[in-house]
Amino acid sequence: MEDYRRIADRIADDIAAGRLKPGERLPPQRVFARRRGIAGSTAGRVYGELVRRGLVVGEVGRGTFVRAAPPASGHALAEPATTAPVNLELNYPSAPGQSELLAPALAPLLRPDVLTESLRTAPATGTAAAREAAAGLLATPGWRPAPSRLAFAGNARQAIAAAFASLVRPGGRVGIESLTYPLVKEIATRLGITLVPLPMDAEGLRPEAVAAAHRSAPLSAVYVQPTLHNPTSVTMGDRRRRQLAAVVTDLDLPVVEDRIWSFLHEGALDPLGAYAPERTYVVDGLSKRVAPGLTVGFLVAPEERVEQVAAALRSGAWTASRFALEAAVRWIGDGTVEHLVRAKRQDAARRQRLVAEHLGEHTVHSDPHGYYAWWELPSPWRADTFTAAAAKRGIAITPGSAFTSVAVGMRAARGPRPEESGILSAPASAPAPSSAPTSDCVRLGLATTAPQELAQALRTLAGIARTRP
Repeated sequence: MEDYRRIADRIADDIAAGRLKPGERLPPQRVFARRRGIAGSTAGRVYGELVRRGLVVGEVGRGTFVRAAPPASGHALAEPATTAPVNLELNYPSAPGQSELLAPALAPLLRPDVLTESLRTAPATGTAAAREAAAGLLATPGWRPAPSRLAFAGNARQAIAAAFASLVRPGGRVGIESLTYPLVKEIATRLGITLVPLPMDAEGLRPEAVAAAHRSAPLSAVYVQPTLHNPTSVTMGDRRRRQLAAVVTDLDLPVVEDRIWSFLHEGALDPLGAYAPERTYVVDGLSKRVAPGLTVGFLVAPEERVEQVAAALRSGAWTASRFALEAAVRWIGDGTVEHLVRAKRQDAARRQRLVAEHLGEHTVHSDPHGYYAWWELPSPWRADTFTAAAAKRGIAITPGSAFTSVAVGMRAARGPRPEESGILSAPASAPAPSSAPTSDCVRLGLATTAPQELAQALRTLAGIARTRP
């Protein structure tokens, strides 16, 4: 019997040579087995090997398709992974005159006497000045974290990793939205954590889904993005936040709350940490507010867990540099961060208007406060083939598969509608998560490209969508 890997090698050669083109559907496994004269089980192993190599993608009920590009990884959304002239994968906003605004606060740090102190190591809990400044920055109308609950990482991603490391043993289970921030998957893999996808609806994570998953097999924690969820732009209302807080309180279940984009939302909704302070680990940072190059991540932990979080930050080498802390204190104190937040809110609104102008004929889920858009592609386009077509025109975008917490589509993950589950229905104006499979969706990052280039890129993408693959 021929080895299944050799058969997979020949299919791989066909893909590399262009005999099998991106987006082309492979025959059903039983047909493949009959044509090749092999057992059905062998055909299944061939297809599994092709999936493992990242050459094809299987979609329940639709078949197996040749990938347009190598599978997306978390790195693709964290650092340049493309040579495309227009990059709508990365999403780092920058305000006009940003460098000129930031420079004055750094000047005093360059005096030799001050610089000597700023170059010393800082504890994971930062300095007293940093804790006070961060507590004020993160405060909302109904919540202000106690400075004693603050710890500091190099960035928000490291703060998430430290929260997970302090809460979850290797092999532990973390509940997570069925669509999620890609780098969280990478963090979980490196820490040996199993992610459990949880259903979403028009307001994000469904509280009763958390309880059901925990009853099925205990969770160690839950990770959630309640404000401007990436990639769908969904924001939980206050009532949903209270419901979720009540559920995790009843279950005595820790929550890692990612608020990295919350500064854009002018509604200033209180975090889950306001309703379940003893169970919530609030993560935020300066990379989006200020700049990714010199940044600080914030982690607000329950009072009695600060030392465990600090230990995790130290052991992972994730602590913030003292120089970054000193710069952050000055930028927060002199109003620079507040100025940048206002400018970026206006910039995000302007870019969302471009999306509405150029993609208005399509089903695009976004928020007027947000820096990204979740686009349900028109049939017969699939995310893989559309991503490849965009790349040929010099535009890098992110296929929906990069955001699945496991290899499932949104339709399978959503479960019953809110009105069927007893959980409140979302208002009609709320941006709803897509019911389309993620293979039919792409995310557009709007922040990094100049507005004129963004407008042209959106026009080009709209033109591609009007054609056929």
